[in-house]
Amino acid sequence: MTVLDSKVPGGPLEKKWDQHKFDLKLVNPANKRKFSVIVVGTGLAGASAAASMAELGYNVLNFCFQDSPRRAHSIAAQGGINAAKNYPNDGDSIYRLFYDTVKGGDFRAREANVYRLAQVSNNIIDQCVAQGVPFAREYGGMLDNRSFGGAQVSRTFYARGQTGQQLLLGAYSALSRQVGEGNVKMYERREMLELAVINGKARGIVCRNLVSGDVESYTADAVVLATGGYGNVFYLSTNAMNSNVTAAWRAHKQGAFFANPCFTQIHPTCIPVSGDHQSKLTLMSESLRNDGRVWVPKKKGDTRPPEQIPESERYYYLEEKYPSFGNLVPRDVASRNGKIVCDEGLGVGSGQSVYLDFADAINRLGEDVVRARYGNLFDMYHHITDENPYKMPMKIFPAIHYTMGGLWVDYNLMSTIPGLFVLGEANFSDHGANRLGASALMQGLADGYFVLPYTIGGYFAGTELEDVDNNHSVLKDLENQSTEKTNKLLTINGKRTVDDIHRELGKLLWEDCGMARNEAGLKDAKEKIPKIREEFWQNVKVPGEAGEFNQELEKAGRVADFLEFGELMVTDALDRKESCGGHFREESQTEEGEALRDDENYAYAAAWEFQGVDKESTLHKEPLTFEHVKLTQRSYK
Repeated sequence: MTVLDSKVPGGPLEKKWDQHKFDLKLVNPANKRKFSVIVVGTGLAGASAAASMAELGYNVLNFCFQDSPRRAHSIAAQGGINAAKNYPNDGDSIYRLFYDTVKGGDFRAREANVYRLAQVSNNIIDQCVAQGVPFAREYGGMLDNRSFGGAQVSRTFYARGQTGQQLLLGAYSALSRQVGEGNVKMYERREMLELAVINGKARGIVCRNLVSGDVESYTADAVVLATGGYGNVFYLSTNAMNSNVTAAWRAHKQGAFFANPCFTQIHPTCIPVSGDHQSKLTLMSESLRNDGRVWVPKKKGDTRPPEQIPESERYYYLEEKYPSFGNLVPRDVASRNGKIVCDEGLGVGSGQSVYLDFADAINRLGEDVVRARYGNLFDMYHHITDENPYKMPMKIFPAIHYTMGGLWVDYNLMSTIPGLFVLGEANFSDHGANRLGASALMQGLADGYFVLPYTIGGYFAGTELEDVDNNHSVLKDLENQSTEKTNKLLTINGKRTVDDIHRELGKLLWEDCGMARNEAGLKDAKEKIPKIREEFWQNVKVPGEAGEFNQELEKAGRVADFLEFGELMVTDALDRKESCGGHFREESQTEEGEALRDDENYAYAAAWEFQGVDKESTLHKEPLTFEHVKLTQRSYK
């Protein structure tokens, strides 16, 4: 069995990263120009990594399937980015951010990685301010902070409700400078189809030019995947419709272990599903829970408008059950409780939503203050629902958002394939079983700006790399495989659309491997997914041709990967017979109905090794040790 070496350095927790940076071998400035790096993805992790490495002198090839790097899905992040600067002087520290993150992830993350994330968080804010990111400021000009779920301090820096977009523009400006200098070659409208592993090392990629349909190969000395998460396996999620698992999954099939695939983020603050016509869901930022109060009517089937329901007949369930944190409990706790009250018949609207009410905040602060904090979010809600949230409560319900699982990486962010580094949401390392709000942007920029530039240099300095070009036989074989798969998809000529089959898979996973799951449902899903996959390969309809712009062909390739990946998700969920984070195993709960972990048997990261599409994957376990945060039953009361 492969031994998973996390490469976590020894020594005191607070000194591990600094000592490790010193111990890493260096590449001198004159030699950096001799190395090339492929970066797949231009979101916060990809753009920051590409810009940083190019600034150091490496030759960077940067790929994205969008028409511009600025359209990466990081722009959709709304509420903010965490950092332990303690500007409000309310008791924050690097250790407290570390502690909140480990606890918020229900003790299923690697301590050393989480502490490093907290350490570099302050550097991120300085970097972004220097780039001109327009963070909100107090009246006196100091950077402002607000609160987010899972913390009792205000540590979240924000730019109204468009923080991700503003941070991405900062990274994009740094990236654009390097493109202009000739240190980064940008390849838009390319989708990675295969990872080239040559003599045991990641050395290139095969991709499809989405405009011309051509299959292209590129080589480098290392490959960096920063391709986001796999939430769209559920069909309905808050992700952009093109977000997918393909790059990570194709790397997995080449030997990169996939860790904790059943760990997904359930976000409590989403505009509810309105019908089968929907292709995606829209997120309302968690920042709204700073001033918005969550409630449902106390009486089942109460159809009165919210303004006609008096205070005495309202159930502020988060405030009553969790008085210490109230509406700012972590996402998994808020989501599960939202589902519980709806299952009990207290839901509003269609029965599958709860109220997020700003009446108290508007009365206390004034509408102008609320508009200044959340105006664009309120406008978005108004445009989608045709309801004015300044006059009536928003309706919200939990939905799939972020994914904590991803390719397994060691402390250097390198996968089980030498030379393949994985950043941001595409890796598994920092969030455990639940991600605290405002930590996604933090991890993406930490990995790209402040971790990878050190660790990739250590890899280059300690590795012998033979000459490889784009005509290598491995690349040619992968090109042929890609062409054969494309031709197969185009010649099935069945009767069902790609979206139709994707929707069937997504509903099955949401019902049996979503917020609540049990052994019977998971076994049922594991039996049904191969049948859906067989139906796909026998009866899908993919119109158009290969050598042209063909978005249905793009979707078909991604859904083919989701159909394989979905089975691994269910396998992982079946193996983990405990509740943790947002993954509520009905057989494992406390007397009060809270998630009940099993630390004796499941305090590990599950890393799966691919054995074949129709074969059982092999489970490898990385034990998780907690020397600095005591394993306890989480409580937010």
